[in-house]
Order: sequence, then structure tokens, then C-alpha cells
Amino acid sequence: MAGILDSVNQRTQLVGQNRLELLLFNLGGNQQYGINVFKVKEVLQCPTLNEIPKRNPIVRGVAHIRGGTLPILDLKLATGGRPLPDIENCFVIITEYNRSTQGFLVRAVERIVNMNWSDIHPPPKGSGRDNYLTAVTEVEGRLVEIIDVEKILAEVSPLQEQVSAEIIRAAQENIEVQKHILIVDDSSIARKQVQKVVESLGVKTSLCKDGREALEFLQHMVSEGKDPYHELLLIISDIEMPEMDGYTFTAEVRADPRFRNMHIILHTSLSGVFNEAMVQKVGANDFLAKFHPDELAKRVNNRIAELTGKSSG
Repeated sequence: MAGILDSVNQRTQLVGQNRLELLLFNLGGNQQYGINVFKVKEVLQCPTLNEIPKRNPIVRGVAHIRGGTLPILDLKLATGGRPLPDIENCFVIITEYNRSTQGFLVRAVERIVNMNWSDIHPPPKGSGRDNYLTAVTEVEGRLVEIIDVEKILAEVSPLQEQVSAEIIRAAQENIEVQKHILIVDDSSIARKQVQKVVESLGVKTSLCKDGREALEFLQHMVSEGKDPYHELLLIISDIEMPEMDGYTFTAEVRADPRFRNMHIILHTSLSGVFNEAMVQKVGANDFLAKFHPDELAKRVNNRIAELTGKSSG
């Protein structure tokens, strides 16, 4: 398994090109699954797992890896299947999401494929709200399902979603700004989390599920005679999304004279591998790793203060 991941420097060349690399794996059946390589730190044979008391059943145990202790989640069990058997012959995909590191137990890891985000599509309509898919694609005639990892993590270890009272008070002092915020994220869980933070500050929201839909949202505003810059306080966008990723969306906004002054925050679970140079490359105003309610709320308050000339507290 050594060498299955390319260097981060090579992968960052995909930034702004609406491309991604998927690590393909399976859970014991014929179905293929994929995960964005940017979220993967390491792939290894399943190490010895130690049980912990009162653990969530999805957590098969903890492993000592590289001097740290990580929870190992059974991805098949997490998505409604039976526990993976014979786990000593399984593999663990070590990932970083939402500022935490964890391992996902899978049956086998196959290969990495380079794809265009325009070939990644939302789950089919009619698949229901309770499915664990965030997107689907096709590789060599085979359907590949991309699992909504944020939904799984929210169920296993719910994030703190409340904003501190003092930050809410600071927002209320400047609430005369009659603008709303556009939230762009393919994960329904992530959209709701961000929406809850923003609306707790007394600011209204609009929601889009990917960059292409968000771009069409802005274009529709213009067709109605509205100026997006004066209608929107800011845009909070995820990075990895089907159809059009957050980087490409930001670049498209900056390239259009009608939108180019929009304030854009890239808000993503892809923590640990992005830096200011990447944000500047596509012209975003800010970058924030998911998910910390107070930090997100402070960014909103800072933008309100910038527009009102008042201190954000």
C-alpha cells in the first residue's frame, strides 16, 4: 500500500481546475466507493484495535498509529450494512475531517483516479433524505458512490453547534444590515449546521447545494435587476462539491464583473492541507476549516462590522 498517495504538492496543482482525485475502495461487495484524496492522510492494513467502554457501535475500536490514538469507524456498519468481518485483513483509510483525524475501516482499497468535478453528480432524486451519499459518478462504466462522511461523523460524534451568547449579542448590535448570506455546500448536514449559526445571529440565509447552482443563483438575481453585492452580506462556500467545486465557483465569481466584489469565505472539512496561497490563487477573501460555530459567527460579525463601521466586539 506504500506509495498509493501522491505528494500533496502534486495534488495541489488541481486547485482551480475543477478537478479532483478519488481514492476508490469497496466494502466487501461489487459496489465501488470513492473519497477525495485531499482528505486522506494514509492508507494501511488494519492494525490491532483496542476496545473502549461505551463506544458507539460504529467505532470498532481505537488504534495506536504514528504515536497517536485514533478511532476506527466501520464504514459498512455506518451506512446501514453489517459489520465488516475478518478485520485483520481489511484496510484503514486515515482521514482528516472537521479538524479531527479518524480511520475508516474498508474491505479493500483499489486505486486513485483523476476526475473533473463536472462528472460528479448529486445523488439521484428519489434516493431519499436518509441515504449516506453526497454524490455519485462513473468510472469505466461502473457507478461510484461518494459517501457523506460529515453525516456519519455528526451521528457518531455530534459537533457543538451553539454560538456563544456574547457573539450573538455583538451581532444584534449591528443587525441593521439588511442583507442575507448565501450558503453553498453539497452536504445537507453541513448546510444545516452553517444555517443554524448564521440565523442565530439574526441574519437570513439562502442555500445552494453546489457551485454551479450558486453561480446560477447569482445570475438569476441579476436577471431580476438585483445587485448581488448589495443583496448578499457574503457567501460561505464548501470546496469539494459535485458539478462545480468551491475553487472554480470562486474563480468564476471573480471573473464576472457583476459579482467580482462579493465577499467569499471558503469553509471546508479539508483541513490541514490548504493554505493562504491557495485561497489567494482563486481570489477568496478568507478560509475557515469546519466546523467551529464561534469562529464562523465571528467571521460573519466581522463582515457586518466592516459594512457598518462598528466594532464586532
